[in-house]
Amino acid sequence: MTLHRVHYKKMLWPVVIGLLIWFTAPLRPVGLSLIAWHMLAIFVATIIGCITQPLPIGGVAIIMLTLAALLGVIPVDDAIDGFGDSTVWMIAMAYFLSRGFVNTGLGRRVALIFVRLFGKKTLGLAYSLIGVDLVTSPATPSNTARAGGIVFPIIESLAGAYGSTPKDGTERKVGSFLIYSAFHGNIATSGLFMTAMAPNLIAVALAKSMHVQITWMGWFLAGSVPGLICLVCVPYLIYKMYPPEVKDTPNARAWADGELAKMGKLSLPEKLMGAIFLLALVLWMLSSFIGLDATLVAFLAVSLLLFTGVLSLQDILHETGAWNTLLWFSILILMAGKLNSLGFIPWLSQSIGHSLHGVHWSIVLLVLLLVYFYAHYLFAGATAHVSAMYGAFLGVAISAGAPPMLAALLLGFDGAIFSSTTHYANGPSSIMFGPGYVTQRDWWRMDFVLGLFYLVVWGGIGSLWMKVIGLW
Repeated sequence: MTLHRVHYKKMLWPVVIGLLIWFTAPLRPVGLSLIAWHMLAIFVATIIGCITQPLPIGGVAIIMLTLAALLGVIPVDDAIDGFGDSTVWMIAMAYFLSRGFVNTGLGRRVALIFVRLFGKKTLGLAYSLIGVDLVTSPATPSNTARAGGIVFPIIESLAGAYGSTPKDGTERKVGSFLIYSAFHGNIATSGLFMTAMAPNLIAVALAKSMHVQITWMGWFLAGSVPGLICLVCVPYLIYKMYPPEVKDTPNARAWADGELAKMGKLSLPEKLMGAIFLLALVLWMLSSFIGLDATLVAFLAVSLLLFTGVLSLQDILHETGAWNTLLWFSILILMAGKLNSLGFIPWLSQSIGHSLHGVHWSIVLLVLLLVYFYAHYLFAGATAHVSAMYGAFLGVAISAGAPPMLAALLLGFDGAIFSSTTHYANGPSSIMFGPGYVTQRDWWRMDFVLGLFYLVVWGGIGSLWMKVIGLW
């Protein structure tokens, strides 16, 4: 046996910056506890380690969690509890559902049908996948469920049909483009409908506590123009920034017909997979109305796949992408939650409010939107971010004189678009990033560019549109 390679030089930046923050604790702002400052040091060092990657992300996360526990920043019991987050398990279940699509061949059959219908252009395939997300998003209040349980399995099958996989370095044929386009389509649909993701509902509840009543139709009307602009323009922008190697497939329809003929009629495993998938889809759509947790629905679907023999326990144990994501994403969510519970995030919100006192409301609102957006680098999930900062920022905006409905909706939309920051920004990002179709460098680089586009469209054009329809 030989030792596995560790890039020790790449540890330099996370160690130096982490120690710098740690030992400047005596200079920390008044009102911020020592343990909160130390948590910030460890979290920043972890994020930088995830960027430089002296080890794979999972390895970095384990080492930093161990260090946090040894230094007394995170109790060991809390560290273990961090692996029980429902969003993370939803992601893992989505991977297992995807394995069912692959094993039975149903995913390949669906992919071939998509190729037959939309296969002339790779760009057309991207729009068709986003269309699936758009149709299901109003009634599916979990963008993780849509991305992982509905869209991701189809993408994997489509990429496989074109011989595009990161395992042999062919991901740029079509897989990378489809994965990244579908992720950003998910961002647009998440902002377009109030019921498209849980953090939107949290924002509405927090706004209501400040006497700002946002209706379902009001949210949709406000988000319709910026949302549709993004749905139409963003896939094309990605197509230009990150073009697939395979752009035209003139013989795709004939090829797909031939492959479907070879597959023959639906087999029993395919029928079972399809029935269980449709059941999960219906329950996800109804979950907000019948009080059924979206993660429980995912567990139910996987349990049925095991019970019917569509999946085996070995299939689940060998799904390394699921376990890897569960590992590192759980740790990042835990650390981000600690930043909030230890008081760093509330302190940051209050400090911004005090520093903007007396400034015109339009400038205040702009600064709040930018800080709220880019603060998501400190969060591994939208729910925690919205819960921690939305109410405080809305209160600052209203006290500065901003129109309450405008501020509430713009901050609400920000809760969707700030997922265009990192590969750990939310459940869909970790699902789409996990298989390795898009490198971390490319993900962050393109996210930064598209993030600016979102801020202009949702913040600028969105504000003008809301003025036109009389919302402020």
